[in-house]
Amino acid sequence: MSDDLNNPGAGDRALISMSENHEVRYWTDKLGVSRETLQRALDEVGNSAQAVREHLAGHPGD
Repeated sequence: MSDDLNNPGAGDRALISMSENHEVRYWTDKLGVSRETLQRALDEVGNSAQAVREHLAGHPGD
């Protein structure tokens, strides 16, 4: 995702960064999970958005 706050949708949606608040908001909304759940998924599978989606699909309710 882009670090340009004026154009937050133009960046790389393939990776998730927990260091950028606008990205955390985007991904928690997009995936329907809490910040904590998103962080646990990243800790387990890395920052690939696809890997996180697949991980969360296999662990509903985490």
